[in-house]
Amino acid sequence: MNYQSNLLINLSLLLSKPTGITVYANNVFPYLKSLEPTLLASHQYQDFKTYLVPDNLTPEQGTKGHLNRLLWTQFKLPKIYQKLQAPLLFSPVPEAPLYSQCRSVVMVHDLIPLRFPKKTSPLTPYFKYYIPQVLKQAEHIICNSQATAKDISDFFNIPSHKITPILLGYDHQHFKPLKINKEAVTVPYFLYLGRHDPHKNVSRIVKAFANLKNYQNYQLWLVGPTDKRYTPKLIEQAKELGIEKQLKILDYVAYEKLPRILNQALALVFPSLWEGFGFPVVEAMGCGTPVITSNLSSLPEVAGDAALLINPYNVKEITIAMEKIAQDDEMRSQLKTLGLQQAKKFSWQTTGQQTLDLLKKVVN
Repeated sequence: MNYQSNLLINLSLLLSKPTGITVYANNVFPYLKSLEPTLLASHQYQDFKTYLVPDNLTPEQGTKGHLNRLLWTQFKLPKIYQKLQAPLLFSPVPEAPLYSQCRSVVMVHDLIPLRFPKKTSPLTPYFKYYIPQVLKQAEHIICNSQATAKDISDFFNIPSHKITPILLGYDHQHFKPLKINKEAVTVPYFLYLGRHDPHKNVSRIVKAFANLKNYQNYQLWLVGPTDKRYTPKLIEQAKELGIEKQLKILDYVAYEKLPRILNQALALVFPSLWEGFGFPVVEAMGCGTPVITSNLSSLPEVAGDAALLINPYNVKEITIAMEKIAQDDEMRSQLKTLGLQQAKKFSWQTTGQQTLDLLKKVVN
């Protein structure tokens, strides 16, 4: 039997409920078909050669899943690489076997655990000790923005010629303007989309909302996975500020429901302290929803001049931006037009083609 493969693509960590990494991997690998790759995955993919791997290597199994995957990557993956006579491994995360003969290209999404370290988090040593070794031995590194490229150079002293930023895309057919009468929305709402981790800056959103002159006329929707470490504190904060009736927390929302929630919102409020890319910003712009976001990290790259950029550490700036959008019909209309134009710059086809071009150079 001929086991030879032209490229290995490691899909062992993909989740059933897509997060940013899963969305990225699922949208990029189909554009790599001309390289005749073999997918390392826990289930078969139609029209692709698949080498089945264990199904317990994902974050869905918690810390144990991460540990299983790292052990599998270090001790099992080199044997698969050798068996399939692969010339290159492509990983949608910065993971690859250390001190082996595996040539690799890896993707770095962000270095947030180094910017906002948590003493008890296993991600801190993972990013501090493991990832630098992976990046130093990689043939090349892909990342999702100029901001992330700069972080890789600054934190790990990796030469810039070894790093290629490739901006991500989004689903134009899914995130688009819908024929919705916003006047029919019972209570106009501001929307935050994402996790509740401290670097996401949700606490300042809550405080900024409470500072609105007529906050009782609006709601604040927090849409995304709740977290027992952080969500109760946000609820308690809302109670202390007297806005608990205006706060609506929706846990994980099905993908098919997100466009309507985005379309109906007054604005996406996304003042994250740091993002590698920031999917919610481009998805909101694709829906024609006004965006308030940070003037830090990759977010100005994504938003361009199509959003209200604010200092995320300044609650007053967030409040002022929310007031402007709530009160100024002309501004909302202008941001919708600019956002739709900006969103056209992002497509998975472009991301996939640029990734294919880079991998062709490395694999040869």
